[in-house]
Amino acid sequence: MRRTHNRQAGFTIVELMIVVMVIGVLAALVLPGVRANAIRAKMSEAILALSPCKNAVTELYNSGGDPPGPGNWGCEASDVSAYVDNITTNDFGVIKASLRGFDLRINTKDLTLAPLDSTGNVPSGGGSTVSTWRCGSPTDWTGTTVPAQFLPSSCRG
Repeated sequence: MRRTHNRQAGFTIVELMIVVMVIGVLAALVLPGVRANAIRAKMSEAILALSPCKNAVTELYNSGGDPPGPGNWGCEASDVSAYVDNITTNDFGVIKASLRGFDLRINTKDLTLAPLDSTGNVPSGGGSTVSTWRCGSPTDWTGTTVPAQFLPSSCRG
C-alpha cells in the first residue's frame, strides 16, 4: 500500500504581491476618471436646477417681450439645490449660478447659461426669439469659472 502525503497548496507571497500591485495600478488609472465623471454628473444636476430660469427667459423672448432688466426675470433665487447656491440674471437673460457642494476645485465657481437667437447672439428684445442656449466654459463664454474638464459634454462646445 502506497502512502500519499497531504501537502497543502496555495499562493506564494510573491504571487499575492503581484496581484495586489496590479490591482493598485488599475485603481490608480481608473480613479481620476471616476471622480471627474462624478463631478460632471453633479454639474448636470446643477444645470438642471437652472431650468425654471431658462423657461422664464425663453418664454419672455418668444412671446415678443422686452427684457425686464437684471434681477427682474422672476427666477432669481438662493439656496436652489444641493449644488446651486444662488441664481442671478443680467440685462439680457444670461443666467449665472454660483456653485457649491462639489469639492474645493468647483465650490464657489460660477456657471453661466446664455440665450442665443438664430444668429448666435444674445437676444436684446423687441421680437428676438431664443433658438438655443449656450453653456459657458472659460474659453468660449464669459462668466463661467468652472474648468472645462468638469463641464458636461453639452457645455464643452
